[in-house]
Amino acid sequence: MAEVIGDPDDYGRWWPCAWLEYKGIKRGDADGVGGEFSYKVKGWMPYSLNLRFTVVDVRRPHGFTVAATGDLVGQGTWTLAQDGDRVDLRYEWRVRAEQPLIRRLSRLLKPLFRSNHFWVMRNGARSLQLELARRKATTPEELARIPAPPGPTFPQNLTRRFRGG
Repeated sequence: MAEVIGDPDDYGRWWPCAWLEYKGIKRGDADGVGGEFSYKVKGWMPYSLNLRFTVVDVRRPHGFTVAATGDLVGQGTWTLAQDGDRVDLRYEWRVRAEQPLIRRLSRLLKPLFRSNHFWVMRNGARSLQLELARRKATTPEELARIPAPPGPTFPQNLTRRFRGG
């Protein structure tokens, strides 16, 4: 699981419901510290966020921390902990909105923003389960039985269709 979570270049493939665009900006040191990348992300609400991440700490294979700038500013920490034959995964995301519309509407629409975030994370958890199952598959038949991850929501899926995507 640490290999999947620790590879931001691949999030858009296995977590397509949220990750619209990705740009690797700078590779970090041997551990990945100092690496920079940007994403355009979206949930089910009709807005997207532009985020830039810098890897500030790596505790391989137990997790890593990124500093976020852009439409949201703060920090995100992935933590993985072995629990017998299971791995507990936690993402702690402490940010404040910098996008003017979100900042202005935050008090009024907080329940919707929260619901949107939880939708993204639930779909991310499902997508991660499917990706891990794909990586464990040992035969083409087993691989074929694993469904695709949850896809994007309207209107981004409509936009992709008209662009030929």
